[in-house]
Amino acid sequence: MRHILPALVLFGLSAVSGVQYAAAAPKGFLETIHRHSMLASTSPGNGDLNPYAVFVVPQDMGVLKKDEVMVTNFNNITNLQGTGTTIVVYSPVTKTARLFASAPSNLAACPGGIGFTTALTILKSGWVIVGSTPSKDGTTGTKGDGCLLVFDANGKFADAWKGPLITGPWGDIASLDNGDSAVLFISMVAAGLPAPDVRDPVTHYPPILHNATVLRLNLRIPSGQPPVLEKQTVVASGFAGRADRDNFLFGPTGLALDTDGTLYVTDGYDEEVTAIDDAVNRTEPVTRQNDAVGRIITKGGLLNWPLAMIWAPGHHLLVANGRNGQVVEIDPDAKKQIYAQWVDSDQAQQPPGNGDLFGLAMTPDNKGFYYVEDDMNTLNLSAP
Repeated sequence: MRHILPALVLFGLSAVSGVQYAAAAPKGFLETIHRHSMLASTSPGNGDLNPYAVFVVPQDMGVLKKDEVMVTNFNNITNLQGTGTTIVVYSPVTKTARLFASAPSNLAACPGGIGFTTALTILKSGWVIVGSTPSKDGTTGTKGDGCLLVFDANGKFADAWKGPLITGPWGDIASLDNGDSAVLFISMVAAGLPAPDVRDPVTHYPPILHNATVLRLNLRIPSGQPPVLEKQTVVASGFAGRADRDNFLFGPTGLALDTDGTLYVTDGYDEEVTAIDDAVNRTEPVTRQNDAVGRIITKGGLLNWPLAMIWAPGHHLLVANGRNGQVVEIDPDAKKQIYAQWVDSDQAQQPPGNGDLFGLAMTPDNKGFYYVEDDMNTLNLSAP
């Protein structure tokens, strides 16, 4: 008995400890986030406003340093949407932001002008690719089809891609980068959208079209040369789009690629996150069926105009809400919304943070995430 009792005590302590650990274990990533802080203004010298994309530089390349944060601007100094022409870079070392690249407001290769969106990525080879969905007066009434622009790692313009399938490059760029080749996924949202004052006679709102797509672009990247766009394939079509005077437009924005080739998409107007299977290899697009494009992962609930989307630890997804200042955590395997956290509680909007959130990016240590606040034109950090 004297030999058995210590073992029973140890077993009991271990069991109690296990229970306590299970009770304290977080359900998800957002539960570990407690601080939200402003880092820097994202408005450069020319006065561009409305920060959209957020992307962390993966390694030193050109004038860019590892862990710096790039941000695009969608509006110009007069706050007209679809007219921003700049990319700024925030340095976590100096705690300051600087201009990285700018484009002229008109380029022959970019139908309609320049208005940098949430579509932004940096290839391993150092080439920066950014989407442009332009406007002349800040509304979809004068929108152009836009283009994709290529800059080198020193911010020098190198190339622009346009074509019949490139109709308003809008949302996050999800990518599979092999160094000498890459696959990009970008949502295209502008096809056919009228001006916001064109109304459906029944709803009295701008008409809802189902013309938005997700385009796969296959790139070849010659050594020391700009990437070459070799192939374009629509992998999903029929997402909802609608013009909007305040928000320019509604359309699919967040794209996140899983390791098995599944592409997750936020469908903002329909309040959904859907999955496109075998997006890396499919040759025929997934089309709209039963009010969704692809498999529905989650719908409604905490989602409130879902925009940007990124992977978080635990194979979860974080989604920025456009109609309030919340970020929502989703378990795509369980098809479950875990919870939301109010990262922007600005009472100037109702509900707080309404219309403020767009781009997201995880910090390099995966313990926090960067986001932009549109109302303040700032880059912000959420951290433990």
